[in-house]
Amino acid sequence: MEPAALQGYRAAWVLGKPWPMLEERAGAQVDGALIIPEPQSLLRLDFYEACFAYKRRAVKVIWDGAEIDAEAWFPIRQSSEAGEAGEAGEAGEAGEAGEAWSLSTWARQWGEMQVHAAKEVMRQMGVDTPENVGRRFAIIRARAEAQVRAGRWRRPGHVGHTLTRADVKDHGTHHIHDGFFNTEDRHLSHTRFDGGTQGPVSRLVYRVADAVTVLPYDPVRDRILLVEQFRVAPYAHGDISPWLLEPIAGILDAGESAEATARREAREEANLTLGALHFVARYYPTPGGVAQVLFSYLGIADLPDSAARLGGHAGEGEDILSHLVPYDLACRMLAEGDMANAPLILSMQYLMMHRDQLRATVRLG
Repeated sequence: MEPAALQGYRAAWVLGKPWPMLEERAGAQVDGALIIPEPQSLLRLDFYEACFAYKRRAVKVIWDGAEIDAEAWFPIRQSSEAGEAGEAGEAGEAGEAGEAWSLSTWARQWGEMQVHAAKEVMRQMGVDTPENVGRRFAIIRARAEAQVRAGRWRRPGHVGHTLTRADVKDHGTHHIHDGFFNTEDRHLSHTRFDGGTQGPVSRLVYRVADAVTVLPYDPVRDRILLVEQFRVAPYAHGDISPWLLEPIAGILDAGESAEATARREAREEANLTLGALHFVARYYPTPGGVAQVLFSYLGIADLPDSAARLGGHAGEGEDILSHLVPYDLACRMLAEGDMANAPLILSMQYLMMHRDQLRATVRLG
């Protein structure tokens, strides 16, 4: 890897994406690295770049004071190229250049996450097409950022032993399935409370991505909004009624705050604009086998009768029906088991604890 320069181009952020592209521009110059990869390494680079709908193209670069022939990866633009490479995936749809790209900025904001994402992407070489991997890249990045976020979070630790991640020995992971959600077989051993060692043991883990839930509440009308939709897990479990009542929810995208996700999902699922957000909890819904953290909120909203409507994100195959529920009925539903999922139960309990304060704030305002 040696320094080289590509003249007549600039490195730019792809609009709306956290990765760069080369854009032709007179008088500009891109400083980069010249490599001579082994054939297998080049195949791996081609696969990775194809996941973004990028393809190698001949260029001339300045190396050691001389102009030499080289290649660089560019977004597929011409229809003929697109036809050769297949339909562009989700990651490669955007090919419009934005502001000048900064390696240091990218490394600071995205570098750690992208290392995790790249590992998952490259596991798919020889297993799936780069076009399919590209279509899943948003959830791959969300899953990767969730792993980074979990590594940075610290439980206050008022109660509990001092055992940490360092007290676990990883004997390897078998990736059973990589898709929109992943299934892993983890082989590990860990320190016991008595100082001994537990394992090695094998444990299956279902890796999703972190998600956000928000329960809209109108303190003036004293009612909440619930969304109803079909859920395949209760169906697979044998539930006679796999259409569940839930708070609004959605995957926490990479680079997005939990609060921004709550507001975005409220618009997409129920056409609601939320006011103040009140944090309920950060928690693992099923820590025995599901690698996912939920961030739950109560969101102040204006909920007139017209808020009860059909909704959902058309591009994600959502079929959602919104319901307006008076507070007293909601309490009865909680007591009698009509609220059959953890985020709704927790959020409703939060509302019961803080309802008087929320309504008093509205009256004072």
